[in-house]
Amino acid sequence: MRPKKHETAGSDDLFRARLDQIIDMRHALVLLAAMIDWAWIDSEIAPLYSDQGRPGIPARFAIGLLLLKHIYGLSDEGVCERWVYDPYFQYFTGEEFFQHRFPHERSDLSHWRKRFASKLDVLLAESLRVAHKVGALRTKDVARVTVDTTVQPKNVTFPTDAKLTHAAIKALNRLAKKHGVKLRQSYLRLARRAAMMAGRYAHAKQFRRHNRELRFLRARLGRLIRDIVRKIKGKADLEEAFAAPLTRAWQIKAQKQRQRGWKLYSFHAPETECIGKGKASAPYEFGVKVSIVTTNRRAPGGQFVLHAKALPGNPYDGHTLRTAIEETERLTGREIERVYADKGYRGHDAQKPRRVFISGQKRGVFGTIKRELRRRSAIEPVIGHMKAEGHLGRCFLKGRTGDAINAIMTAAGHNLRLVLRWISRLILRLILQAIRCAFEGEIQPLLGY
Repeated sequence: MRPKKHETAGSDDLFRARLDQIIDMRHALVLLAAMIDWAWIDSEIAPLYSDQGRPGIPARFAIGLLLLKHIYGLSDEGVCERWVYDPYFQYFTGEEFFQHRFPHERSDLSHWRKRFASKLDVLLAESLRVAHKVGALRTKDVARVTVDTTVQPKNVTFPTDAKLTHAAIKALNRLAKKHGVKLRQSYLRLARRAAMMAGRYAHAKQFRRHNRELRFLRARLGRLIRDIVRKIKGKADLEEAFAAPLTRAWQIKAQKQRQRGWKLYSFHAPETECIGKGKASAPYEFGVKVSIVTTNRRAPGGQFVLHAKALPGNPYDGHTLRTAIEETERLTGREIERVYADKGYRGHDAQKPRRVFISGQKRGVFGTIKRELRRRSAIEPVIGHMKAEGHLGRCFLKGRTGDAINAIMTAAGHNLRLVLRWISRLILRLILQAIRCAFEGEIQPLLGY
């Protein structure tokens, strides 16, 4: 059922302190909360609720927490902990009085992310609308864009064969213990030592000994798989529970280091892909490819992210350009005049290929186009900020849905960080202007404050 409509008492309380009497109402986070159209967001997510059941938690509370998490680069636990002692966080999420305890469960954020997954573009569009409203982003800035892809790494360790085999053995033992399947032997102690020695031998380049330990691990994994299959045979509920884990375990046991085709790189996150970006420091990254679209020229408030989308399956960059352009135009409401991309987009499928310019292109590149093409590389520091200050550097969310959520929320958080910085500078300029006017003998109101 939809949450109850957020209402404020509008009066004092003898035993509680009002937040507007504690905090500075000129703070950037307070002004940002007033600019976000919470009612419109609530109306957009209304179809995601059923007409039965108990009312959910207030939409502004959950969405505000998710935005604060990605603005400040916090974890779920971190943003809930900071909410308790930060009155500005409480005001941003719609509280009227200062609260000494967190009113909900941390797991509510996880439930809200799953519920809100299909409507995440609403938050990215709202961040662009707020930036346009405060003057940090102009309409002409979104007419010429830069497109690039990066890798959003998954929260997995480097996938060596020994680590994967050891992880499969531990996971099957946990699952057998959970469902009460009594194994003939667990192999946990032997597998731990073999995985440790395999890593040491590989580091010392003693590959004959390394392969011996790897064969030992694979043999024990095979014994464990066959033992579980015998114990659960004919039990439909257990066969269903063990179907996916056993399939992953067979894949890990059978795959080789240099084989071609699909491989499994993590037991707990099978959606992880190996993506080669050609970097000297990290030739291969393990996660999912993400498409990023930014403004080509620097807007007054900075370089904003206009579109972000996870691309499972590691598609060719050029085959994703058409979709990226169409979805960006839908978010911004403005037709894109020119698109600038790197050489990975050669052979693209854009609807209007003449408006796409590739790095290193000579034909048709002169004047303004030449200057704007040189700015194509300005998207790289934007991606760096999203990874360092946001959560694009490592995705802790589960599944392909978690990858998509993390990419879009990181883009919205990046835009709102730029808006907060713009508001802070705007307030500082107004204060300095008021001081200068006071010295000159003029008294001017400061935006009514």
